[in-house]
Amino acid sequence: MSSQSIRRRVLRSAAAPAAAVALALGLTTALTTAPAAASGSYTGRAYVYGEGSLAGDWSDEGVVNVATHRSSNVTCLWQTILWADGYLPRSDIDGIFGDQTHAATVRWQRNHGLTADGSVGKATFAKAQQNIVLQDTSDGYQYGMYDGNSLFAVRRPINAGNWMFASPSGVFISAAYNWKTC
Repeated sequence: MSSQSIRRRVLRSAAAPAAAVALALGLTTALTTAPAAASGSYTGRAYVYGEGSLAGDWSDEGVVNVATHRSSNVTCLWQTILWADGYLPRSDIDGIFGDQTHAATVRWQRNHGLTADGSVGKATFAKAQQNIVLQDTSDGYQYGMYDGNSLFAVRRPINAGNWMFASPSGVFISAAYNWKTC
């Protein structure tokens, strides 16, 4: 194994604990500054990213499934959507795309007229985002609500930036592909 690939593996393994510490200390800038590219991402960004209006912002996102970004905050975001729409119990929101999340995703996709492959990509994210309703613009952010059977809050910087979502405990979490803090 080359020294470069060893260095990448060490950096990847250190990223999640560092992000968790930053989040715990309230250092949100550590989670929202220029990220490295995410593998499997359509935008090449490590976060769910958007600009302009909140509407139509998720149509270029990366893939989340049992093999890609399986353990991540984006998986936690997707599980929160599944919970809000009644497809997953709140207790299953753990940021790990396992069998329960896969089965719930297949049901969700089937019920929303999508290809029911259990993989969350462009079409599935775009369909889910149709339930986000702008609520407020303040403090440099656009705040919205995901309006399913249950509600949860989302936010993104007004002009452009990384999406965050409210975890079941109410704390805003960056929707990152490469680490899990939920």
